[in-house]
Amino acid sequence: MSAEKPLSAGRLRPLPLVIFSSRWLQLPLYLGLILAQCVYVFQFLKELWHLVSHATSFTEQQIMLTVLGLIDVVMISNLLVMVIVGGYETFVSRLGLAGHPDQPEWLSHVNAGVLKVKLAMAIIGISSIHLLRTFIEAGKIGVPGGLTSEGVMWQTIIHSIFILSAIGIVFVDKMTQQEH
Repeated sequence: MSAEKPLSAGRLRPLPLVIFSSRWLQLPLYLGLILAQCVYVFQFLKELWHLVSHATSFTEQQIMLTVLGLIDVVMISNLLVMVIVGGYETFVSRLGLAGHPDQPEWLSHVNAGVLKVKLAMAIIGISSIHLLRTFIEAGKIGVPGGLTSEGVMWQTIIHSIFILSAIGIVFVDKMTQQEH
């Protein structure tokens, strides 16, 4: 038996057309992530206003923790951009940005493997910010409503697992690239 050929270069048979067109079901998901990013912009502006309005009364540690919160929001927003733009370009449709001066450099060579590695690195960055905030507040361990040593331990373990997972993703991605 020979492989079935499409009806023409631009037309697909009905079942493959339905299957291929189903990728557009992801569009509402990406639009939802854009709305989520709007929420993060609002959160960022709220936290920034809080920092500016209390700049004279905050201690250095409070300023540092607030700034780390701002960095965390920015990193999560960057993660959202990578998922929205990279995922849409990889799994739904081309954006047609070739030659556009604002095209992100990473988008020209994005594929599912590259996207996974970038996402893993972004998650490690976000986890690092959370862990740094925890270490800065480590003096509050044991204070009612504060950190527990067990909570700090688990956060460190989870962060370490994120790092090991990213190393595993990079290793598997390198192995699959060598095969091709």
